[in-house]
Amino acid sequence: MNEKQIKETLSQIKDPVNGQSIVNTPHLQKLEIGDNEVNIVLAYNNLDPDIKNKLNFTILEALYEIIPEANVNIHFENQAPKPENPYPHIKNIIAVASGKGGVGKSTVAANLAVGLQKKGHSVGLLDADLYGPSIPTMFGLKNKRPRVKEIHGRQLLVPLTAYDIPLMSIGFILDPEQAVVLRGPRLSGVIKQFLNDVLWPELDYLIIDLPPSTGDIQLTMVQTAPITGAVIVTTPQAVAVDDAIKASNMFRLESIDVPIIGVVENMAWFSPIELPENKYYLFGNGGGQKLAAYLEVPLLGQLPLIASVGELADEGKPAWQAEDKILSSYLDNIIERTVYYTQLRNKQSDPTRIVKIKS
Repeated sequence: MNEKQIKETLSQIKDPVNGQSIVNTPHLQKLEIGDNEVNIVLAYNNLDPDIKNKLNFTILEALYEIIPEANVNIHFENQAPKPENPYPHIKNIIAVASGKGGVGKSTVAANLAVGLQKKGHSVGLLDADLYGPSIPTMFGLKNKRPRVKEIHGRQLLVPLTAYDIPLMSIGFILDPEQAVVLRGPRLSGVIKQFLNDVLWPELDYLIIDLPPSTGDIQLTMVQTAPITGAVIVTTPQAVAVDDAIKASNMFRLESIDVPIIGVVENMAWFSPIELPENKYYLFGNGGGQKLAAYLEVPLLGQLPLIASVGELADEGKPAWQAEDKILSSYLDNIIERTVYYTQLRNKQSDPTRIVKIKS
């Protein structure tokens, strides 16, 4: 039997509880494909009998259409699965962080998402900067609202989409001028909702734009989702590097232990349009290299200070959409190195786990 064809067929069937494909849902306990036999074990906690029967029939009908002579066995267990990873449909979760505001962290996060998508990866972008959400503006979606879709009794937010990237931000929920006055449990609740109650599709990468520094949002994120790794954004200035070290050290705490993929140095230099080969180091030189050396991680790349980047962002166009070949080459290098070091991290380290904060 064709194992690939069987899995592709099953992937079209949705889990009635969470909407994920049957192949990737945590409710799938076993999928065995033999010479002329398919064994499937699904685990649910008190699944409605009618829903169970419908799912059973849907699977049988789909498989017998492609393997009519096979023996298909479907067994339902009455127990709640407890997966290590509650988001098996998301392969990599990358947090983009900085020590202070104004270093271009959201610009890097947005262009990282767009660049990965242009390279053929399926990518989502979560704006976790609740106090200063900028993703709606950068993607031309100000004043847009996500719709709600009911899936088996659960009300899920459907991400807005731009450049084929599903996006979620508190800026889609609140008016642009409305102040965000949240702390503690309510702040954590919003982050958990954006992870658990959003209809994220199957993704190669979910990029999370964190707020600057460290706090409740960062802690909630690492306690809720298994972060594959973090990308740290800094400028060359010593004060930015010092703050970035503090933010990085949170990820490096023994109780958190989130790998750092690498460093991106933004606003590394300024080059005038008429003299693009000239580099003027307005904010100092070498900050990114120093930070990467201190953290013992790679420098993923440097981005120059270019006025058009900010102008494009205000127009709802990430810099990756620009025709600037020089800028695109810098971004392309960062994308390629991010993919490489993420894959290397996954090969060399254990699968990601949700962080357990010790009291």
